[in-house]
Amino acid sequence: MRTQSGVGPSGGAAKPKQVCPHYHGAVELIGRRWAGAILYALTDGPLHFAELKEAVPGMSDRLLSCRLKELEKSELVQREVQPGNRVRVSYELTEKGHSLEPVIGELRDWARHWHRA
Repeated sequence: MRTQSGVGPSGGAAKPKQVCPHYHGAVELIGRRWAGAILYALTDGPLHFAELKEAVPGMSDRLLSCRLKELEKSELVQREVQPGNRVRVSYELTEKGHSLEPVIGELRDWARHWHRA
């Protein structure tokens, strides 16, 4: 344990704890610009591309498409093509994506309490 003086309990300089590579990878993925907002929007259920764009205003079509592909590759989001006269695509959280819901909820609560935009 590091003290305020930067000295460890044994009297020597405390060695900083290394960041877990799994944690770092997860934070980099969901912390990418707009990724967390997309995941948050999908917690209420599947959305079409246009609905996602409306739910997360200010994001370009290109960036939304790019983030959705990254989240799909990471198996957090799945894409479903709905056939018909006008082909529509919807996006929803996978089981892996749904497992982030408690984390997203805690972060939302923290932000409401501490973060002032």
